Amino acid sequence: MFSRGGVLPRRDTARIERLKSEQPNGKLQLLVKKQILIYGLIYGLCGGLLIAALKFIEYRFVVLEHSIEIYGALVALIFAAVGVWLGLKITKKEQVIVEREVMVPRPASFVLNEQRLQELAITKRELEILGLIAGGLSNREIGEKLFVSENTVKTHSSRLFDKLDARRRTQAVQRGKELGLIP
Repeated sequence: MFSRGGVLPRRDTARIERLKSEQPNGKLQLLVKKQILIYGLIYGLCGGLLIAALKFIEYRFVVLEHSIEIYGALVALIFAAVGVWLGLKITKKEQVIVEREVMVPRPASFVLNEQRLQELAITKRELEILGLIAGGLSNREIGEKLFVSENTVKTHSSRLFDKLDARRRTQAVQRGKELGLIP
């Protein structure tokens, strides 16, 4: 591109002169800077690819030259990992769950809280149904025991739940025990 002495060849000089006459000064400098940038990127990319190719060739040489050592290291690593896993698996302590029955003292005698019973306006039949619910009986079993229909038991239960402000049978039993209505 350059001739001796750093002087541009006549053809390139003519081209630059033509560009100078066509373009204002700022645009010509911008065009030259873009060309320099593009050529720099191309040369950098080629250099990077060349370095990557040389590293790959060096890697292949190392793998081929030291393949036995690499395979030995991989086998040792696998055996070490399996050994650690197996050791942890074998020596892990087994959890033992112990269930003990603990006797909770019950009050000697149950005293019905008559005042709460009257405040909540709970009938004798509703109190009887609450006691049977606490005993774990279903609506059908309660109906058979009291000689009433299952729908009657459901009606009494729903009124009882409203009075005790409970949504479920377990809540009704808990509230009944807290208020002293059932033992």
